[in-house]
Amino acid sequence: MAELLLVRHGQASFGAADYDKLSDLGHEQAQALGTYLRRLGWQPDRLVTGTLTRQIETMESMGWDAEIEAHAGFNEYSIDALHYGKQAGQSTTEGRKAYFRALRRIVFDWQLDKLDQTGESWADFVARTQAALEFATDTTARRVLVVSSGGVIGGLVARIMQAPDPMMMELNLQIKNTAITRIVFSGQRRMLQEFNATPHLDATPQRITHS
Repeated sequence: MAELLLVRHGQASFGAADYDKLSDLGHEQAQALGTYLRRLGWQPDRLVTGTLTRQIETMESMGWDAEIEAHAGFNEYSIDALHYGKQAGQSTTEGRKAYFRALRRIVFDWQLDKLDQTGESWADFVARTQAALEFATDTTARRVLVVSSGGVIGGLVARIMQAPDPMMMELNLQIKNTAITRIVFSGQRRMLQEFNATPHLDATPQRITHS
């Protein structure tokens, strides 16, 4: 069977005016992952990202010398479109905890169609991320490397596992920056082999982040 590695982007600029770019640590995480995969002899046949800067920068920092394909279906859901926006104090530990507690609640409301206006419905998010997965796996490549975001990866894993919708967010909040989620596929069959692994950061746990 062929293999798909779904990688969450490196640490972005959480709390900054422009979140959608990697921090210095985010670049280091991505470089460490690229080095780790090459040491294993894992050479991708196909590279795919969403269209977000933090996703593209992660792939570039991994250091593969090949064309990168972009598919907007791998983009994260829009927090601003969910009427959450920025929260004061999110640079502090308590601020971050409050931020993610509130985000968890509002995503559950989004899934139940309880929000007045979202820009993208939950059903539309499911459809576009599923289309992105089909795009990435409709290939003769044996090793596909995709850089996406936590909500997308959480949603795809939940569907592969046939879990209820709320599990998407429970998984989303666990996924570490540059974590590997490994899926094997053949035709329409997709099976989860590994979730949220960061072996490339085991020796430097201080570089493990979640946002």
